[in-house]
Parts: sequence; C-alpha cells; structure tokens
Amino acid sequence: MDNHSKKGKCPVTHGANTEANDSVMSWWPKALNLDILHQHDCKTDPLGEDFDYKEAFNRLDLDAVKEDLKALMSESQEWWPADWGHYGGLMIRMAWHSAGTYRVADGRGGSNTGNQRFAPLNSWPDNANLDKARRLLWPIKKKYGNNLSWADLIILAGNMAYESMGFKTYGFAGGRKDIWHPEKDIYWGAEKEWLAKDRYTDKSKETTLENPLAAVQMGLIYVNPEGVDGKPDPLKTAQAMRVTFQRMAMNDEETVALTAGGHTVGKAHGNGDASTLGVEPESAEVQEQGLGWINPNGNAENTVTSGLEGAWTTTPNQWNNTYFYLLLHYDWWMTKSPAGASQWEPINIKEEDKPWDAHIPNKRQNPMMTDADMALKFDPQYRKISERFYKDPQYFEEVFAKAWFKLTHRDLGPKSRYLGTDVPKEDLIWQDPIPSVQYNLGEQEIEVLKEKLLHCGLSSTDLINTAWDSARTFRGSDYRGGANGSRIRLSPQCNWEGNEPARLQRVLKKLTEIQSELDFEISIADLIILGGSAAVERAANQAGVNIKVPFTPGRGDATAEMTDADSFYVLEPLHDGFRNWQKNDYAVKAEEMLLDRAQLMGLTAPEMTVLIGGMRVLGTNHSETNHGVFTERVGVLSNDFFVNLTDMNNRWVPISKDHYEIIDRKTEKVKWTATRVDLVFGSNSVLRAYAELYAQDDNQNRFVKDFVHAWCKVMDSDRYDIK
Repeated sequence: MDNHSKKGKCPVTHGANTEANDSVMSWWPKALNLDILHQHDCKTDPLGEDFDYKEAFNRLDLDAVKEDLKALMSESQEWWPADWGHYGGLMIRMAWHSAGTYRVADGRGGSNTGNQRFAPLNSWPDNANLDKARRLLWPIKKKYGNNLSWADLIILAGNMAYESMGFKTYGFAGGRKDIWHPEKDIYWGAEKEWLAKDRYTDKSKETTLENPLAAVQMGLIYVNPEGVDGKPDPLKTAQAMRVTFQRMAMNDEETVALTAGGHTVGKAHGNGDASTLGVEPESAEVQEQGLGWINPNGNAENTVTSGLEGAWTTTPNQWNNTYFYLLLHYDWWMTKSPAGASQWEPINIKEEDKPWDAHIPNKRQNPMMTDADMALKFDPQYRKISERFYKDPQYFEEVFAKAWFKLTHRDLGPKSRYLGTDVPKEDLIWQDPIPSVQYNLGEQEIEVLKEKLLHCGLSSTDLINTAWDSARTFRGSDYRGGANGSRIRLSPQCNWEGNEPARLQRVLKKLTEIQSELDFEISIADLIILGGSAAVERAANQAGVNIKVPFTPGRGDATAEMTDADSFYVLEPLHDGFRNWQKNDYAVKAEEMLLDRAQLMGLTAPEMTVLIGGMRVLGTNHSETNHGVFTERVGVLSNDFFVNLTDMNNRWVPISKDHYEIIDRKTEKVKWTATRVDLVFGSNSVLRAYAELYAQDDNQNRFVKDFVHAWCKVMDSDRYDIK
C-alpha cells in the first residue's frame, strides 16, 4: 500500500507552499521583489483576455439595476437586520470606504478595482461589517453578472442609498473593472499590528505623515473617530483631517461637506462588548463562509462595529439638514459608548430632536458625534463653512453632491473612460479635461511629418527624451498623466527638473515652428510622440532591423485653463530609472523606485527590462550622463547593453553608494560606469534571465521588436480611444 494512503499521512507538504504568509523568498529579505510588476496576471482573471467590460457594461439596463438597488434598501433581512428598516447608511459607508482609500501621491487605492473584496482591505478594522453590505448585494451581482462589476456596483449602491433617502446625486459613471487577486504589494504602512501608528517623523505634528499614506493609523480609512491616538481633542483632530483629506484631493469645503453628508444618514454601532466579536474575514473559519466579526450576542440593537454608538441626526433614514442643526445648536459633552469608545453627546437635548432607536420600537436615543464631527464645530475654518452650510442647505447639497461624485470617481480617470447614461455633462477640472481633435492624418502625411521631424535640427535623443518625458507621467493607478494633452508644455511640468527645462523649451520651440508651417492640422501632443517614435524607428533601422513604429494620431492639447496646476505637482518624477536619474538621494534603493514607477506605468518585468536596455544604448540618460551606456554605437537600437552587462570578461567595482565602474579583467581599464539600476539587471536572478535572453546572438531582432512594443505601450498608455 502507498504510504500516502495510510491513515494520518497527509500527501500535501505543510506550510511553505500553501500558507499565504510564508514564502521561500523570506530566506533572502533584501532580494528585489518583482511581484508588484506581476499584479493581476491574466491567469487570475477567469473572464479571460477577450472579455471587454466596456461592451458588457454598455449592454446593461442601468435603470433596472438602480430600481433593484432602491428596492433592496428597504428589504430588511433577518440574518442582518437593517437599521430603521433601511440599509442606506451601511451601503453609503461601504461605497465611501471603497473610494476613500485613494491617495493623490501615487494614485493608488480608491474604488476603481473592487479591491475591498480582498485582503487586506476586507479585513481592516475600519471596514468591520462591510462584508455584510457586500453579501447583501450578492443577489443583484448574481442577477446582472458580468455586465456589472463589483467595483461599479459598490459605488452605484452608495448612490442609490442616497437617492432612496431623498438626496439627488450628481451622477454616476461605470467603467471600473474588477481585479481577481489581492493587491498585496500596495504599501499601506509599515506597522505590523492593527491600529498601530508609526507613520509620522514627528508624532506631535500631523503634517509629518509618511508619504504616500493618507490614513492616520494602520487599518483606518481616515482619522480616528475617537480623536488623535484615541484621545478626544477636536482641534487636533481637525489638523489630522486636513492632512488626510488633502491627500485624498479634497479641500476644506469638500472635507466639511463629505463629513456632514456622510453622517447625515445611518449610525455608528457600539452597543456591546467589542472583545467578544469573532475574528476578521481573512482569519475566520470555513463555516463562516467569508464573513467576519461574528457577534455572539446577535445583531440588530446589539451590533458592534466602530464601538461608537448612535445616530448623528434626528432622522437617520432621511436626507435633511438636521446634522448642522444639532451640531451647532447644542452644546456637547464627552461620554463613553456601551462598548467603551469616546464619543460626544448633546446636553439638554429636546426629546423631539432625538432619533428613534434603530430597532426598538417607540424608544428614542441620544444622537452622538465623533471627534471628527466636533472638529467641524471647533476648528475656525471648518466652523465658518459649517455655518454657511447650515444657513444655506441648497448650497450644502450642491457642494456635497459634487464632493461625493469626486470621492467616488477620482480614480476612474478622464471622462473618456466614463460609461453609462448618468455621466454628468459638465467637465470638472479634477478630471484633467483634454479637447478632442477633429483632424485625420493619412499615412502619407505621417511620413512627411516624420521626415520633417528627423531633419529639423533636433537630435534623436532630443525627440526620444521629450516623448518619453511627456508619456512617463502616466499612472495606471488613477489614470492621470500621460502624453495626451501635452501638459509638458504647461506649468508646472515644463519646469520640472526631470524634464530638463532648457532642452525641453528648445524642442518645444522647434515643434511649434513645424506645426505652424504645415498646411494640415496636428497637435503638439501628437508631434511630440511622433517625433520620438520616428527617432526610435531610425535607430532600429541603423541596427539592421527594418521595423515600423506604430503611431495613432488623436491627442489634443490642453490649455492652462483646463489644468489644475496644483494637482499636478504629485505627478512630478523624483526619479526615473529609465533615464538613469534621481533628483536627490533617498532612503529607498534606486532599483526599488524603478519598480514602483514601472508598475504605475503598467509595465511588466520583461517590458521594463527591454526598455532599460534600449533607452541606455539610445543615449537617453538625463543630463547626457554615460552611466549604463554599455555600447560604442550610441544612438543605435542594439542589444549591446545586455551583451556587455553579461560579459564575464568584465568585473564590477563600487566607487560610491550608488555608482560602479565596469573594468576589463585583462587590461584593468575602466570601460564603463553604471548605477544600481543598471547592475540590478545582472544581479537579480529573474532580471538576469531576461537580460541573458536579449543578450543572445539570435535575439537582436526580438530585442528591437519587444522594445518597440513596450515603447508604444508607454506612448499610448492614456489613449483609451484605441484600446
């Protein structure tokens, strides 16, 4: 009998290959982790590469979905009873927490992927019981299937919750495609314990919050509702709110509107002992079927979520202006919830101003406020805004409607990605609008332009670098940046050090001259990309590879009036491994910064590798440095970078923290210099495998073909009209 069939003998190796928190690579913690470039590999997507979510969504009966959602709101289910018989507050919190993870620094987080379904977000303390909200939505997701993503459904549910309670939302756009695997490589903070706080260089100053984070503690979406570090102090909480909401792209008025609008409906839950709750979803036993925070005392009036207990307003299932009335009309004092959380309650409140209990008939309860709510009363700037909203409810509704739309759509990208019949007609400045073009260019006109660009007095390096610098700002995290709009012409981009302003102005001047001399239309944005692509094509031909670099016109030129300049500072490249440059010395290694940039640009590890090799031999380094230019044929699109990197006739000697010399073993002469970014393609085992592939004698053609493909991917990254 086979040993594996004996009783008690398990045929599966325990631990290393099956446990999510273990890895064979943990033996080498300093090894470069390329996993971030492999996020959402096509093998994780059960719908396959041929599935087109845009086409699927356009087949959706959106009005029918909306009606189903509105009906769901008031269909209280026994397994998770609705407060006041209405799920609106729960659905709004789900949508808000889905969108509220967005941060401007790197564009990551937000509602665009439906990542709230997966760890770590599905098990964050601040997302407690949102697993119930998503499970309540399952019948609707099941009904509409592939035509409606979870990501879109979550946001639409929040909208319909508001509308079913009497508030008219500003609009809704679909287009959020679901992911199928946790985004485990997104940095949410270095802390190893829930609600730990080790993300400030100076813990006494809220402004020293670590970049790119927005939340104040591990596992929170915004600020601590009980106060900074759990200690009530509305003025200090106001400081934390200002930093957090600014990092979510919100100003003071939007912050007040979102706080008040979110707390106008629903309630907080803390009527019980939080220590008795079960574990979060990712730690729960299989019989819980993906649900967490199981309450042994039941739900309804005994529900425990945040630990705070009570509603904010007199009528928590209806939209009105009682939030500001209660906040500003009454004095409030600090007290404790049944679960022991710090919260504020009004002094001498009229009986008719108290909300009815969410589940016990004919019983009124005191309303409550969090420390963040009290910040709107005590902070001078927030107070001024709150008083205006109180006196002018219509203005408050208008501001909140647009702020809610911004919150839930900020990471969806430009308006050209929006789907559905409820898309607002107005162009909003934070959508980075770009005018559409009306011209059509034929092949003959494109060839004429290429000749002009290649013989206008600009070098191939000038053309390639300008195209690259224009396109490299693209972030697949929130679909901002990119070449479309040619905002590289405008402030602040035209002054960024990484764009070499003097060279950039010289190139832009020449491109403008070419544009003015033409008897047909073309945008500067298109000229920039065409110039770079034409130079790449010539460099490939000089390497003996006859290849055409594809070019699709259609980019527009944005104006300064269409550009919120302040919002673009977060897109400034502080490093660019592809051009072998970084603005300053940083604690993070150069190769790690390269991975971060490559992932934001949507590149795979092979695409990143081939682009590095090509950009080096094309001589595109910032300030024309020679680091990593391992070739005697600068400007020719050869595979020399990889050939010489892998040549064992060389040895590699560090001369400073980040720079190296490549020395000929026989002559002991210095042949080249390099940075860490260059040498990591020979030292990392995975990247070396790619480097060796492109160094092979039979792969010059493959190298050029792959480089052109990756180049075009970067140049067209923001062209949603051709994808």
